[in-house]
Amino acid sequence: MMIRYAVVGAGWISQQAFLPGVGQSANSKVTAIVTGDRDKAARLADFHGVGQIVDYDGYDALLKGSDVDAVYIALPNHLHADYAIRAARSGKHVLVEKPLATSEQDALAMIAAAREAGVFLMTAYRLHNEPGTVAVLEHIRNDAIGRPLFFQSVFSFQAAAGNHRLKATSWGGPLQDIGVYCVNAARHIFAEEPIEAMAMAHRPNDDPRFGEVEASVAALLRFPSGGLAQFVASFGAAAVDAYRVVGTAGDLELDPGFRFETATKLRLRRDGDVSETQFPQIDHFGAQVEYFSDCIKAGTPPESDGEEGLADLRTLFAIETATLTGQPQIITSRPRARHPTPDMVRVTPVTDRRLVF
Repeated sequence: MMIRYAVVGAGWISQQAFLPGVGQSANSKVTAIVTGDRDKAARLADFHGVGQIVDYDGYDALLKGSDVDAVYIALPNHLHADYAIRAARSGKHVLVEKPLATSEQDALAMIAAAREAGVFLMTAYRLHNEPGTVAVLEHIRNDAIGRPLFFQSVFSFQAAAGNHRLKATSWGGPLQDIGVYCVNAARHIFAEEPIEAMAMAHRPNDDPRFGEVEASVAALLRFPSGGLAQFVASFGAAAVDAYRVVGTAGDLELDPGFRFETATKLRLRRDGDVSETQFPQIDHFGAQVEYFSDCIKAGTPPESDGEEGLADLRTLFAIETATLTGQPQIITSRPRARHPTPDMVRVTPVTDRRLVF
């Protein structure tokens, strides 16, 4: 049985990653593309063998039909809630790019809509299905570095001018777009929810890219066990993509740690010994959709559900407020019972077959 997806939003991430990734999965296919650019959609549909092209006005009619089991929402952040809620109310499962929403109220409404309709809402944390990321968590659970104390990360690159992630109207910015990866990693590494945030931000005066959003955000999170997480997320610096965890008896690094274009590499140090593990390059999006489709077929709720997305949102809001006020912010989130585990890993092959324009 193949789970049939409608791709909602045919921008870069759908072209570069999701559409090719679905083709690498064993249990999923795309049967519809929803976008406002019909010419672009026609080219993508022809390339990927997708049978339906629908504009946004036809979204609700598509949802009422029987040709789609789930939707993948890759729209600007401020549109996630509307399109997710409409899909859930039509009985379709929903996979939403992160951040889940742009307000806690919207996130709660998305969660409630999915619950009431009896469908699954999954936040698109592709790294939860990636072998290196899960190996980090397994090492920590197995006491490889003792008790984790410090998390440090830099995730940065030079954002292209005109990208929607630089627009305030869609709640763009490096914190929301890539800082969320650092927040999510730290939460699972400590297996706790942060309780306090402090942060600073920088916006250069001489770079027109950053007229609406910050160029860089630096944050410090405190966890109940005493763990501390520091990270910098930036759209205005050289490409860096790594994190390090220091424990009472050793430390480990994942470098690269977040991007989907390169394979992860783990370095573990303890008692003077250093070991390195190079993980296979997988198709992150193929792995993610294969996992979600497995959940749908088995009737098993995904680990990275709506509550998972909400937990990160609460931390992002606290960091954002801390940058604006200069004051520490208290974070209140319920502990998570589930974390990424080896059974969630999917080793899907990579592909060079994609159409991007």
